[in-house]
Amino acid sequence: MKIYSPTLFIEINNYDFIFAVVDITESHFIKILYKNSVPIEGVKGNTITDHNLIVNLFKKNIYYIEQKLNFIFKEVIVILNNFDFSLINCSGYKKLNGSQLVKENITYLLNSLKSKITEVEDDKTILHIFNSNFLLDQKYTENLPIGLFGNFYSQELTFYLIKKNDRKNLENIFNKCNLKLNKIVVKNFIEGTKLITNNKNLNNFLKIEINKNNSQVIFFESSALKFKQDFKFGSDLIIQDISKVIGFSIENIKDFLFNSNFINKNFIEENIEKVYFKEQQFRKIKKKLIFEIADARIEEFLEILVTKNINLKSFLKKKDVNILIKLADELNTKCFKESYKKIFSNKSQFKLNFLEKNTFDDIYVDAKNIVQYGWKTEAVPIVHENKSLISRFFNLFFN
Repeated sequence: MKIYSPTLFIEINNYDFIFAVVDITESHFIKILYKNSVPIEGVKGNTITDHNLIVNLFKKNIYYIEQKLNFIFKEVIVILNNFDFSLINCSGYKKLNGSQLVKENITYLLNSLKSKITEVEDDKTILHIFNSNFLLDQKYTENLPIGLFGNFYSQELTFYLIKKNDRKNLENIFNKCNLKLNKIVVKNFIEGTKLITNNKNLNNFLKIEINKNNSQVIFFESSALKFKQDFKFGSDLIIQDISKVIGFSIENIKDFLFNSNFINKNFIEENIEKVYFKEQQFRKIKKKLIFEIADARIEEFLEILVTKNINLKSFLKKKDVNILIKLADELNTKCFKESYKKIFSNKSQFKLNFLEKNTFDDIYVDAKNIVQYGWKTEAVPIVHENKSLISRFFNLFFN
């Protein structure tokens, strides 16, 4: 008989704290028992600003969940999407001189690179380590080539880091809620693994996400997260530009765009109807002008994010890269989806594929899987314990 032991997740993003509880059924399926979001408080500019406010908010919601599910939680897994992260790609190598690559070689490379990263980035702590590429005698291999013979082996790793103080602040908050911080996982990593799991041939892709006030690009190579970049602008800039150029209030523009009939082919040649001016004086303004302004801003978006982003230059040289875009704002999707598609096809040799809004529903199930069983490209450094002579003697005979 399975022991009832659900797992508590708390997601911290730009807008909400999301509380979710998942459990593994007797049939080994993972199901969501509870999910609820509350507006984010006490966090500003990717930093915790009001410790006590968050503690009280968490205590209140966790107590409610425990009463509802009749279970007392002892630990929590946190999914983060809005703190300051950094990624470092680096390589280690081993001269084999015709000998066999063994597990100890891999362990040494992994631990030595981890030590170097820890030394250089002494104010940060490692959240994830990914195996990016394996090369044996300058030839890429799909998996770790343990057991093969060669002259030179190199391995590329990606380290995902967070500031130590941010982690300490989270640990302190949960300590005051009588919870141990079990693990921190990064949301864009979980979302990437979900895409790969649901699409068999999707191993190398660039994902663009445009929200209302911010944007982000991430790059996965060989199913490993290799690059992330954040931008402090989003789709609200499109509406602001339209407002400034045509002298139309933001509320009136949104009302017009939400209620307009985009199916009508003659739509853009018409003037904006008088009903949308409301308190403003009526003027003849072509609908076409609104979309010309939007197209100009969208073109600038895609240049900054992708086509003229020098940080992506080396990644986009690969032929089998898929370009995926997620438009988080409903208005942006409804009105300007075709503009994104048209402008990107003119600026790039790649095809732009749109992600549906529900693509990332229930990522807590995927997060539970990752925490429970790991991800195929995640690497775990091995800590060597100093053993006494007697310990080594018993290990030799009994292990």
